[in-house]
Amino acid sequence: MRNKIEIVKYIFLFSLFTFHFTSAQSLETLIDEALKNSPEVQKFELQYSIVAEKVNEVNTIPNTEFGVGYFISEPETRTGAQRFKVSAKQMMPWFGSITARENYVSALADAKYEEIAIAKRRLIAAVSQSYYNLYANKAKQKVLVQNSKLLKTYETMALTSVEVGKASAVDVLRLQMRQNELEQLKAVLVQQFLAEQTTLNKLLNRTKDSVVDVIDELTIPAETTWMDTNSLSLHPELIKYDKLYQSVEQSELLNQKERLPMMGFGMDYVHVDKRPNLEFADNGKDIVMPMVSLSIPIFNKKYKSQTKQNEFQQQEIMAQKQLRINKLETVLDKAIKDRTASRISHETQTKNLIQAKHAEEILIKSYETGTIDFNDVLDIQELQLKFQMGQIEVLKNYYVQQSIINYITY
Repeated sequence: MRNKIEIVKYIFLFSLFTFHFTSAQSLETLIDEALKNSPEVQKFELQYSIVAEKVNEVNTIPNTEFGVGYFISEPETRTGAQRFKVSAKQMMPWFGSITARENYVSALADAKYEEIAIAKRRLIAAVSQSYYNLYANKAKQKVLVQNSKLLKTYETMALTSVEVGKASAVDVLRLQMRQNELEQLKAVLVQQFLAEQTTLNKLLNRTKDSVVDVIDELTIPAETTWMDTNSLSLHPELIKYDKLYQSVEQSELLNQKERLPMMGFGMDYVHVDKRPNLEFADNGKDIVMPMVSLSIPIFNKKYKSQTKQNEFQQQEIMAQKQLRINKLETVLDKAIKDRTASRISHETQTKNLIQAKHAEEILIKSYETGTIDFNDVLDIQELQLKFQMGQIEVLKNYYVQQSIINYITY
């Protein structure tokens, strides 16, 4: 199981990252820490251990019965009066019944084992998505700082223009108000970063204030990552239903065994007192009586009902599996299309950003001729910020969708 999770983890990481290896190691380390420390994963591992331990619980035979009786009114026999009776009895299940119980519990343990793989996949996806949220937040803060510096430059230009009568104080004030807005946006992003950092830290089961150092740059790969959509049938969420179906099959086999007779073996011992003043053979001889018993479930409606219940349960499991297949296929198809849409949007945002940069250069040249319009400056700055923010958002969304695809297909 560990090897399988390691393979999934490394394929997952390789398919997500297109930045420097040292940066990729950062997220890999976080994922390893999450897998090691996650209470949710530990919960499923303990649940599996409990079910697996039940194999030892069911590998038993019924309790041995012991009985002791004392005759208050001693029955007289030819060989003497009976004083007390000791008996022992052991019932034995039909051949193969204990093995059937073990197989049933083992099948339940196998189904529970798949929940560990599911929990680990979900954790890897959750850690990755939180990491990308932090990246996007940090990148947006960086963009706001850059734009704030740009506005500061424009403010200096505006003050110079005011001095020579080519701009008004209103232009300066508008630029300053815009800077205030950017500072406000950055302050909000800082709080959102701390909140998301808490989310990631709790996924790693560590203190909420632990510093998370995310990468500085992330790019969309030139080619789409290869994926095998046919591997959906191997997804642990679906394998779990197969294991549950098998557990019901084992339950029915156990039901068939339990409806068979049980055999019992035992022995009665009766202590007999000697008859006084008499001498004859077997005087006071104790009684030893071996016994064999048979327990037959004549009224077997219980077992017939259990068979019907097992049939219905198997049908329910297959319906649940098909429902989950439909859900996973829907989520996968949406993630693939959203990833493609993110690539398209990123290309458009990049083109728009280049054009906004060209417009900015034209404005700077206009300033040299003394014809700059600071209303145009603010408009271009707002457009540039919009495109930069949009570019970061679609970049993040691309990798979030990729993490969803990897959760389903790897």
